[in-house]
Amino acid sequence: MVNKLNKKNVVFLGTFLPRECGLATFTQDLINELELISDFNPPRVVAVNNNSTYAYGKKVMMNFNQNHKWEYIRIALELNRSNIDLLVIQHEFGIYGGESGEYVLDLAERLTIPFIVIFHTVLTAPNPKQHHIVARLGELSCLSITMAQSTVADLHAIYGIAADKVSMIHHGVPKVETESREQLKAHYGYADRQIVSTFGFLSPGKGIEYAIEAMSGVKDSHPDALYIVWGKTHPVVKREVGEVYRQKLVDLVSRLELHDNVIFVDKLLTQEEVVHSLVLSDIYMTPYLGKEQAVSGTLAYGIGYGRVIISTPYRYATEMLAEGRGLLANFRDPKSLEKSILDIMDHPDKKKQMEQKTLDLGRTMMWNQIVKQYATLIRESVKTQYTIQGSVI
Repeated sequence: MVNKLNKKNVVFLGTFLPRECGLATFTQDLINELELISDFNPPRVVAVNNNSTYAYGKKVMMNFNQNHKWEYIRIALELNRSNIDLLVIQHEFGIYGGESGEYVLDLAERLTIPFIVIFHTVLTAPNPKQHHIVARLGELSCLSITMAQSTVADLHAIYGIAADKVSMIHHGVPKVETESREQLKAHYGYADRQIVSTFGFLSPGKGIEYAIEAMSGVKDSHPDALYIVWGKTHPVVKREVGEVYRQKLVDLVSRLELHDNVIFVDKLLTQEEVVHSLVLSDIYMTPYLGKEQAVSGTLAYGIGYGRVIISTPYRYATEMLAEGRGLLANFRDPKSLEKSILDIMDHPDKKKQMEQKTLDLGRTMMWNQIVKQYATLIRESVKTQYTIQGSVI
């Protein structure tokens, strides 16, 4: 029996700060906003660890090693015995143990409480194991959430998840008050420069080398142009191969004599620094190499703050930059990136119009707006579950 006045108890399963992971930041931002909604108790987290241990705060109720299969069963039983109304599973293949992260099914298949799943990756050509994991999670959950409209149909057509069990909610963007673009440029020492930027963990799939090569041509007509690459090397990449990729990029800058036009900020940015990096930029760029990428938090942030975005045509970018919200350049093509950059720098009126179109969408993607959609779906899922069980909500 559940009292109408009871607040919802929601738990999130996934990575969590201080583990350095984009999904961990996503979870932190979402639960921070849910805490502000009156009919929710402060959400809690079951944190998934790699082979490291982390100093979690009070929001983490349990944590376990992603590679320990038996822990998934233990966590499921603990959740079943708790007062939790609903579990939110953040899904990414790489954060769970087993082949393609299959251990998460050991947990999902033993849950007696309802759960929803947020799919951060939706592949159009999954291998059999990946297909089974996504299809099974969709079957067992009361709702599947994706962050791009193009992947809604994929979850139904490719993975067989019932269409009425799939919803799309945009990737959220934190709202941070800042100074103007010109004020921030002056503050960071970039006054009178035209800034192109990329932020996030560095890894070979980001295609930064092609953007650097593009700057070699851009500087000829715009010597004031500056490409800033914000962010440290992805911790998994650094652990496996060290700073090989970053050094490759640094060597490329040296070889092309771009010391005055490309710089690296090798650090994990705070949320405020991320927003500052975007607001001071004239162009935000994601020259990624993977065509299948269904969502990009960094591109979502760029849209949220109304930047002109130049990107390669991976799935998420193609959808989000439609209707004049950005420019698409060819994969692995510095000349194509260069042409797009010059198109914006040479046409300030076009830049202004594009920024407004992007900002119009970006305003709807702030976390304080997105959380309302999550709250509604969580309420509906809990209500449906208890109605099925014959309880009174």
